[in-house]
Amino acid sequence: MLTVGDKFPAFALKAVTSGDPKAAFETVTNASDRGKWLVVFFWPKDFTFVCPTEIVGFNDLAGAFGDRDAELLGVSTDSEYVHAAWRRHHEDLAGVKFPWLADLKRELSAAAGVLDKTEGVALRATFIVDPAGIVRYVQVNDLSVGRNPQEVLRTLDALQSDELCPCNWQKGEPTLQAA
Repeated sequence: MLTVGDKFPAFALKAVTSGDPKAAFETVTNASDRGKWLVVFFWPKDFTFVCPTEIVGFNDLAGAFGDRDAELLGVSTDSEYVHAAWRRHHEDLAGVKFPWLADLKRELSAAAGVLDKTEGVALRATFIVDPAGIVRYVQVNDLSVGRNPQEVLRTLDALQSDELCPCNWQKGEPTLQAA
């Protein structure tokens, strides 16, 4: 599995970028957001129970991530057509503001090292990638446990401060000074 300091893999994947069937599909690449921070989060499967709570949680903070010059990218091993159908049929997902990448061949999931060995789907993995393409944060949860998007945002703030940040540090609070 990728870890802090590793280069995030190159990718070019079909994505659902809106709820409009005429303009819903685009190819998204690692170069699409060159020069920005990336928050890439994987989920196991569409049409499941925990996944939409996470997607909505990240979407609720999409503006805050954008204010920090960070692009949100969601990824699962489902196709772009399944993503589009889920958005249409799940009221809470209809207005999601960030792309959902379709890793149908499991290439990005495998390159990131987040494929579940038993189920063959992506684990609940989250990566924060800096503008140079270097992984600065990794979190992986079991398939049954949702993550905390607010904590991902807090961690992004800490990384962008480029300072020593104590436990539970929040943006605007003092950082630590090395003796």
